[in-house]
Amino acid sequence: MSPLPRYTSRRLVCSRRRSYEHLGYPPGYPEPEQEQYSPPQLGPDTPRIQLRLAGDKRKHNEGRVEVYYNGEWGTVCDDDFNIHAAQVVCRELGYVEAVSWSSSSKYGKGTGPIWFDNLHCSGKEKTLALCPSNGIGVSDCKHSEDAGVVCSDKRIPGFRFFNALPNHNLDIQVEDVRIRAILSALRKRVPVTEGYVEVKDGGKWKQICDSEWNELNSRVICGMFGFPGEKNYNARVYKMFARRKKPTYWDYSVNCTGNEAHLSSCKLGQLTSLKSNSTCHGGLPVVVSCVPGRAFAPTAMTGFRKAFRQEQPLVRLRGGAIVGEGRVEVLKNGEWGTICDDKWDLLSATVVCRELGFGTAKEALSGGRLGQGMGPVHMNEVRCSGFEKSVTECQFNKDALGCSHEEDAAVRCNVPAMGFQEMLRLSGGRTPYEGRVEVLMERNGSLVWGTVCSEGWGTMEAMVVCRQLGLGFASNAFQETWYWPGQVGADVVVMSGVRCSGTEMSLSHCLHHGAHLNCPKGGGQHAAGVSCSETAPDLVLNPQVVEQTTYMEDRPMFMLQCASEENCLASASSQTPANSYRRLLRFSSQIHNNGQSDFRPKADRHSWVWHDCHRHYHSMEVFTLYDLFNLNGTKVAEGHKASFCLEDSECDEGIEKRYECANFGEQGITVGCWDTYRHDIDCQWIDITDLKPGDYIFQIVINPNYEVPETDYSNNVMKCRCRYDGHRVWMYSCHNGGSLSTETEQTFPGLLSNQVTHR
Repeated sequence: MSPLPRYTSRRLVCSRRRSYEHLGYPPGYPEPEQEQYSPPQLGPDTPRIQLRLAGDKRKHNEGRVEVYYNGEWGTVCDDDFNIHAAQVVCRELGYVEAVSWSSSSKYGKGTGPIWFDNLHCSGKEKTLALCPSNGIGVSDCKHSEDAGVVCSDKRIPGFRFFNALPNHNLDIQVEDVRIRAILSALRKRVPVTEGYVEVKDGGKWKQICDSEWNELNSRVICGMFGFPGEKNYNARVYKMFARRKKPTYWDYSVNCTGNEAHLSSCKLGQLTSLKSNSTCHGGLPVVVSCVPGRAFAPTAMTGFRKAFRQEQPLVRLRGGAIVGEGRVEVLKNGEWGTICDDKWDLLSATVVCRELGFGTAKEALSGGRLGQGMGPVHMNEVRCSGFEKSVTECQFNKDALGCSHEEDAAVRCNVPAMGFQEMLRLSGGRTPYEGRVEVLMERNGSLVWGTVCSEGWGTMEAMVVCRQLGLGFASNAFQETWYWPGQVGADVVVMSGVRCSGTEMSLSHCLHHGAHLNCPKGGGQHAAGVSCSETAPDLVLNPQVVEQTTYMEDRPMFMLQCASEENCLASASSQTPANSYRRLLRFSSQIHNNGQSDFRPKADRHSWVWHDCHRHYHSMEVFTLYDLFNLNGTKVAEGHKASFCLEDSECDEGIEKRYECANFGEQGITVGCWDTYRHDIDCQWIDITDLKPGDYIFQIVINPNYEVPETDYSNNVMKCRCRYDGHRVWMYSCHNGGSLSTETEQTFPGLLSNQVTHR
C-alpha cells in the first residue's frame, strides 16, 4: 500500500494532538509548538500598569485580578469580563494562556479603586490597558463584583519580566526557576537538593545576588521543589567556585515572607547593584540546601544521613493517583476524619504538604475532588499562618457543623523530581494514556529499552506504571499487546516476575527477577501493557447497616438449592439431608461508590454468566468475601457472593441512577450511588451451622481480586466484633479498614487491608 501523502499524515497528527490536548502530555510525547515571547511595544499614550493575582488562592497561578496604576493597587469589575480579557491578563503575567475566569469576587473582595469596568478585549492586546473599557478608573461596580482568572501552569518561553513602574512591591514573574547543582559531588545525586538558585528571564538563566537573601527566601525555593525544609551549607566552597566562573546576575533581589507556595507570590526586592566587575554588592550568587522528605532521601551510602521525618502521624492523604496528592484526613480521638473545604486555601494546604515531608502545595482542592471520605468531618474553616508544624495546630471553627463529605478538602503537593518518568514509557497506543510498557534497564553495561514480561501482570503493577508516568490510575492491565506494535528495537524482555503492592513510586521498586529473567512466553505480543485514567471509583461499605441488620436464621436445606449450586454454604452442607437445617448469619450490605468515576465490571457483557436458578447475569465471579475469625486470627467460617448483579439501589440527592440489572441491563455503581444487598437474598450470609458459641471477628472484603481498579483499596475491608451464644448473635464496633488509629486496628485480627489477599 502506498504511503499517505505528507500533508495528510501531518493533518492526522495535528487532529490527534488536539483531541488529547486537555489531558496534558507525558514525557517523550511530542508537545504542541509554543509561541515565543516578544516584548510589548507600547505607545507613549498607553497607561503604564502592572498586574498581579491576589486573594484566597488555591493555586499560585490563579486569583483576583489586581492592577497597579497611579501609585495604588485596585481591581477589575466582572461586567463584560470574559475569557478574552483573562487571556490578556495571563499573557501579560507571562503565562501561555488563560484556563478560565470567575466573577462575583470568587477570590474575596479587593480594596482600592476599581480601575477597569466593561472591558471588551479581543484577546490579542499586549496589555489590559489597551482593551476598550469605560476608561481607567471609571466604574459603577462594587468589590463584590471583582473578577478573577486561572492561568495555565506553563510559562511563555523567553518571557522577560518588565517593571514599567518605579515600584518594588510587585509579584515576581519569571519564565522558570531551578536549583542547579554546582559541586561535582552533588551533580549525580537524585533529587537535586543543593546548588545555585537560578531564574530564567528572557530565555537566559541568571543567578540571584545574595546581598538581601535570607532563610525565608530559601524556605520558599525548597518548598517549590518538593522539600519541606532548608539547612546550612558550606559557603567556602561556593566562594571558590564563584571566583573561577563569573556569574550572570538577575536584575532584582527577592523578598519572601516564607509562607508563599511559589516564588511568583514573593515580591521583587531592590534592583541589583552591580560593581564594575559584574559582581553584586554581596559578591556571591544565592545557594540553597534543602532537606528532602523521608520518602525521597537518597540512601546513607550516597552521603545523605539526614532527612525530614514526620514527627507524628496525625495527617494522611487518601484517594490520590500519585505521591503527594489526596484527600486530607486527620486523626482525632483514635478515628480518621476529613477537613471541610470552607476557607480552604493554599496556605493551609502547604502546612499539610510540609507536615507529610513534601514541599509547598501546588493546589488546594475543594468539593471532594479526590473522592469522598467516610466517618466524621473533624475540622472546618481552617486558617493557618503557614509556619505551623501540623494542620492540627491551625485555627479552625469548632462550632461550624453541617459539612458533608461532598465538601472534603484535598491537596496536590510539590514533590522532588526523582527522574522516574524518564525510566518508563508507553508505546504504540492511540493516546498518551495507553500502550505497551517499555522500561529502560541496564543490560551488559549499557542502558537499553525493552518490554516487561506479562506473566502475572495485573492491576497493581499497572497502577504503579500509571503513577510513575503521572497519568493517574490504571483503568486496565493487559497481558497481550499484539495490537500495540511498540518501539522498534524494544521487543526484548528486560524485566520479569514483577510483583507490586500498588504503592510504589517506580516499577523498579517492585519485586522482580532482576538480571535473571524468566519469561516462558517471551515479549512481543505477550508484553505487558496498560491504559491509564485520571479518575477511578472507590467502593466503601457502610458499617452501620451491617451492624443494624444482623440476625440469625435456621433455614431448611430444600430452600437452599440455588445457594448450594453457587457454593454459598459451608462445604459440610453437601452431606446434609434435604429435610435438615443450616444456621445462617444474615446481614445487609450497602456498598457506596465514593470515588471519581463509575465502578464497572471488568468483564464485557458477552462474557457475563447467566445463572438460571437466580435468574440474572453475573458480571463478576468474586465480588465480596465474608469471613469469621476467632480472636487468634484463624478463619472459622466463611461465605461469599460468588458474583454480583451490580446496580444502583439508591443515590445521593441530585444524582440519577445509571445501572440496573433487569433485562440484561448495564451493570455498575454510579459515583454518589450505592448498591444494597438485603439480608433476605440468597448468599447474603455466613453458614455458621458448625460454629461454637464465643467471640469472633466478622470481616467483609470488597473487590478482593482487584478485578476493577480503585483509588483506594485500604477501605475495601470492613470488620466487626461478633458475639454468638448459641441462640443469638450480636454485631458491634463495625468499621472500615483504615478508619481507626493503628493501635485500635491491631486489636481486630484479620486483614488490615485487602493488600494481603493479592495473589
